[in-house]
Amino acid sequence: MVQKPVRIQDVAQAAGVSTATVSRALSNPDILSEATRKLVQDAIRQTGYRVNQAARNLRKQRAGAVLILVPNLSNPFFSQILAGITEGFASSDYSVLIKDTAGMAGTDTGLTNYFLDSRVDGMISLDGGLTAHQLDSLQANGVADKIVFACEWVQDCPLPSVRSDNIKGARLAIGHLHELGHRRIAHVTGPRGNVLTTARRQGMLAERDRLGLPARPEWIIRGDFSMQSGHDAAQKIIAMQHRPTAVFCASDMVAFGLIAGLTEAGIRVPQDISVIGFDDIEMSQFYIPALTTIRQNRRALGLRSSQLLLDRLDGASPAAGGVVDLVDVSLIPRASTAPPPG
Repeated sequence: MVQKPVRIQDVAQAAGVSTATVSRALSNPDILSEATRKLVQDAIRQTGYRVNQAARNLRKQRAGAVLILVPNLSNPFFSQILAGITEGFASSDYSVLIKDTAGMAGTDTGLTNYFLDSRVDGMISLDGGLTAHQLDSLQANGVADKIVFACEWVQDCPLPSVRSDNIKGARLAIGHLHELGHRRIAHVTGPRGNVLTTARRQGMLAERDRLGLPARPEWIIRGDFSMQSGHDAAQKIIAMQHRPTAVFCASDMVAFGLIAGLTEAGIRVPQDISVIGFDDIEMSQFYIPALTTIRQNRRALGLRSSQLLLDRLDGASPAAGGVVDLVDVSLIPRASTAPPPG
């Protein structure tokens, strides 16, 4: 026998209140007394009533979902950020949708269509590569105030962002290598034009200048946050006449590729060259040697960005010029760094 779905009237009868009171308990519980709220909650549990979320969203004229833009879902770095975002929305009425932006056309107006087609109410972008065309489209359609950047951001864009203190992290990395006795320090960067690449390179240069460390043009090597770029950088370092004794990599993935490339050539880490990464992804502590790195609090990045977006969806007035929420970083010393040879 098919069981009939539980109606709001059934909850009202079980609680001994009106259907209007049950509706208020579900939509605006603060206006009811604690005793009444408890009566309704007990009745909901007793009857097994479930809110028709689609109908509720229709009444509120909203989609009931938020979109998360991720530049590369295969990169393990994003896992903890997504976990933090999911945690942030867990107690809300919003579902979380995820879109991989890898290969997304730069002139794509599909992001705006997510809003215009009533598929999402807000967006968190972990991708700082959104184009001026995409941002202009979002702005022109009046939905830019429902967008938050996390981790990455677009330079000179007035939208709010939650980001790690990348400059401080780079300075910590160079300072750590200097304290170990290194003076010839190379840097493998992230991709050209990326805001994280710029910030980490800026921190590296500032600390290098502060400490009066020697600089050679070939000691700054272009990478792209991938293991392959780290492996390629190893070949360049091996071929150098004046090799560095330590390398600061713009990401842990780059550091893994670099260590692999150096090891293949018989160069030991850290006995011959020290290597430090940036991110502290899960693999870092299990790699051989365990990777010294700069830890980003990735779960906090996700959680704080979700809270910022929820505030905006709840009607909080956007701050003029956008908001920058800076999340602290820390040095995690492990086995891949040591005093220079000799």
